[in-house]
Amino acid sequence: MILYHGSNIAIPKIDLRLGNPNKDFGKGFYLTEDEDQARRIAMIRARTFGGDMTINKYEFNETCLTNGELKFKKFIGYTKEWAEFVCENRDNPNPEEQVHEYDVVYGPIANDNVGLQIRKFQNGDIDIKTFLERLKFLKGITYQYFFGTELSISKLHRI
Repeated sequence: MILYHGSNIAIPKIDLRLGNPNKDFGKGFYLTEDEDQARRIAMIRARTFGGDMTINKYEFNETCLTNGELKFKKFIGYTKEWAEFVCENRDNPNPEEQVHEYDVVYGPIANDNVGLQIRKFQNGDIDIKTFLERLKFLKGITYQYFFGTELSISKLHRI
């Protein structure tokens, strides 16, 4: 499979230490199968931080996810388990250490609208049932891949 990472720079070598902390699935390297999504992210990053809109492209043999080579977690849709997982990662008091054991995680992106609902849920303003119900009305789910270990990064080949 081909995966894309939108940025404001070319990334010849992935360095997990440079990942932003407290993201949806933890500190790591995030990619998408959707080239348009990567392009939108690259555009935002270039506008925000300068540099050029850059789509970094990687080949990944997804059999690594099912043959036991990598520890893999998959979320389909906005679920209670997904919400709790995202909250745990975003609230990690020590983001240099993962709160989970997975090399690769696949699931929905918590965009700004989702992030607002997560904050309401975390603050106790809404319960989990209301949280999930509200997420159903958001238009379109965009999925992401998280690569959080050196082992998983070694399976990505820049093209």
